[in-house]
Amino acid sequence: MRDPSGGSLLMLATFGMEIVECGGAIAKHVRAGGRAFAAVAFSRPDSRPQVEAAARVLGIAGVQFMGLDSGDVPSGAAPKIPFVELIRRTAPGIVIAQDPVHAFGDLDPGRRDMVNVYMESLALAGRDWRVAECGGHAPHAITALYYMTPTTPNCMVDVADVWDLKEKAMDELSSQMAFSGQHFGRMMGRDLSRTIAPDALPEGDSATYGRAIHRVTDLAFHLASGIHSHSGLVLAEPYRREGVFPLERLPE
Repeated sequence: MRDPSGGSLLMLATFGMEIVECGGAIAKHVRAGGRAFAAVAFSRPDSRPQVEAAARVLGIAGVQFMGLDSGDVPSGAAPKIPFVELIRRTAPGIVIAQDPVHAFGDLDPGRRDMVNVYMESLALAGRDWRVAECGGHAPHAITALYYMTPTTPNCMVDVADVWDLKEKAMDELSSQMAFSGQHFGRMMGRDLSRTIAPDALPEGDSATYGRAIHRVTDLAFHLASGIHSHSGLVLAEPYRREGVFPLERLPE
């Protein structure tokens, strides 16, 4: 497989928190000498500084907010042009996007629409399509596409050595933590919340409560993907690579 060191990685984040959910792979790519960029399809203006702060923790060179409406993604070329421009300008070898299978059944609005925008933008970026309209950059075809938190992963990234960066980045997303806190509070109530996180109080500050629950559930998810998956890892981010793995030799 091609060594990503020195190459470019692009994170296609639908709502923003995906940047942190994939933060281990991103941080390790940057540590290896690569550059990382991100695009966020839907993000409220008040949450954008928090997403940018989280991205800086992980070493992301730049975040581009696409300004789309999660309930009204337009059809045709309009939503694809800024993505094609970004792909050609940053020339990533690696792209991380949401899992189409997961997105189909996820009732977050806009996820199903964005799968098509992402896939078509990646396809068009490698073709001689509206070059002048997309910034004049040369066509660029990516090398590898990975789906995050997939229904059926086929690879795991060891994130034990960058776990602290993932946690620090998540700490920056206070608006998302408040939203999660309201959701968790309705779902769990006081007694179940204290079972999961003894100091978590749903009737308190939503952001503080949401972060406390996220800290436990995020750790559980990465342990399940790592040590509990018999992968040989302890803390892991799961991915599914689109297509086959081109290998020069069989890895251990």
